Amino acid sequence: MSDLYGTEHEDFRTSVRTFFEREVAPRHGEWEEAGLVPREVWRKAGAAGLLCFDVPTTYGGAGIDDFRFNMVLTEVQTRLGLTGPGFTLHTDVVVPYLTGLGNDEQKRRWLPGCVTGDLITAIAMTEPEAGSDLRGIRTTARPTTDEHGAPAYLLNGTKTFISNGVSADLVIVVARTGDARGDLSLLVVERSMPGFEVGRRLEKVGLWAQDTAELSFSDVVVPAANLLGVEGHAFGYLMRNLRQERLAIGAQAVSACESLLEMCLAHAREREAFGRTLGSFQHNRFLLAEMATETRVARAFLDDCARRHLRGELAAEEAAMVKWWPTELQNRMAARALQLHGGAGYMRDHPVARAFLDGRITTIYGGTTEVQKEVIGRALGL
Repeated sequence: MSDLYGTEHEDFRTSVRTFFEREVAPRHGEWEEAGLVPREVWRKAGAAGLLCFDVPTTYGGAGIDDFRFNMVLTEVQTRLGLTGPGFTLHTDVVVPYLTGLGNDEQKRRWLPGCVTGDLITAIAMTEPEAGSDLRGIRTTARPTTDEHGAPAYLLNGTKTFISNGVSADLVIVVARTGDARGDLSLLVVERSMPGFEVGRRLEKVGLWAQDTAELSFSDVVVPAANLLGVEGHAFGYLMRNLRQERLAIGAQAVSACESLLEMCLAHAREREAFGRTLGSFQHNRFLLAEMATETRVARAFLDDCARRHLRGELAAEEAAMVKWWPTELQNRMAARALQLHGGAGYMRDHPVARAFLDGRITTIYGGTTEVQKEVIGRALGL
């Protein structure tokens, strides 16, 4: 158990669990078949206060600037294995760009809808030829004017592996606005803009209900009023916001480890082989002892990083550490859990099999394990 949370966070945990059990669990299987979560669920989540609770009250939010509430939402969703709704991407990753970089007009235009679930968001960084290396992005945004002669950008390019890509009403697009490798800017593209097309819905190894798509931009005229922050400064913005994203992924991974440990302990106590419970075999006891220890270590480190983040002190290399180590642990533990459960664990509808498949992406998105280690190595002066 973590001492990171107070009574208010545990009360919120109860509310989140109730929502997911009532509004998500009964239909999650249908959504996995469809590869999409219906918009009505987003609106219900907004009405329940589960979206963008850190948005200031001026723009319709609750004004709760405490990332522990974000972590609670992530933990409950992970524990229940209800991976479809992309609420955490929306709340933890995308909307903070709007609140942190948007001017008052942009905030008034977009934030209320983000809070209510009427506007679903995505962020488009990855391209077919540029994944972890953001400086290799080829999507371009060149100066132009709109039909009324107002300043605008002409956006061209392709993005891939975009979570919430099918559903998104607003997409923050990372585009090249200069000739140098670092000349990147953030443009908010709205669903209705001519030339913006949602391509294939991508079929993934796991996270089947969470829509992921290719996006294309063909001579999309984006008003200069949709530029977030200062032109050419996107790389710095991305590096700053990635700290919170990586902490959120770490929270997801640690929660998954705790869930896997609980499933394995229950199975080891109940399942018998050769007239004995699985847990009575020394090999399995040692295995579970290792899993329990590593999970406790991961939780302690996560909580420490969360406290640093709350104080505004989380360093880039610490965010990289709390992203790569728990996610690699999550994948190791999922493999061990599947082996312990035997044939049952290999069945697609078993929670262990789902955890094995859904968790595989965590060492890749948000920056691969290799990228995290590079960040840490550089911070060590190497």
